Amino acid sequence: MPNELRLTGDADADKLLNDDPFALVTGLLLDQQYPMEHAFRGPKKIADRMDGFDIHKIAEADTETFVELCVTPPAIHRYGGSMARRVQTLARHVIEHYDGDTTAIWTAGRPKPNGEEVLKRLKALPGYGEQKAKILLALLGKQLGVQPKGWRALAGAYGDRGSRRSIADVTSPETLAQVRAFKKAAKEASRASAE
Repeated sequence: MPNELRLTGDADADKLLNDDPFALVTGLLLDQQYPMEHAFRGPKKIADRMDGFDIHKIAEADTETFVELCVTPPAIHRYGGSMARRVQTLARHVIEHYDGDTTAIWTAGRPKPNGEEVLKRLKALPGYGEQKAKILLALLGKQLGVQPKGWRALAGAYGDRGSRRSIADVTSPETLAQVRAFKKAAKEASRASAE
């Protein structure tokens, strides 16, 4: 049974993430060099400025107009301009490859795609790499009931039961704090080993 996503601390932003899979994929795209909950609020900021969150409107928008919309305070990201371009590229990719149906990334095909295929499709998304793809695979499996065969192992440590390593594990303000503490400790350990 899927959970109700609670990633941002903002009920309206979370509702959009629950209602629109492209908003969720966009939020994870924005989740780099920026606080997690703010990144996942980005789609709601876009929706508020575009009279709704519509993958086709985003893809077809004049790029400079869309960039301006995304950098207007409060911006969608610390690097609002470059991230706006990435969001638009992502929208165009989903339209071109999946007819604008984001859920097709993890559901399309006969037989249904296994975890390996879903991970491959996620890694092919513009702005996504191995780590981001594994985090989304874990989020789909842990919170949304999308569990293609082999998903947990393919998600690596992000798929571990009871872990607190990524947005895939955020279900409350408490778990957000635990994930943040984990990331901070990992960053400090990485810095210490580099010295």
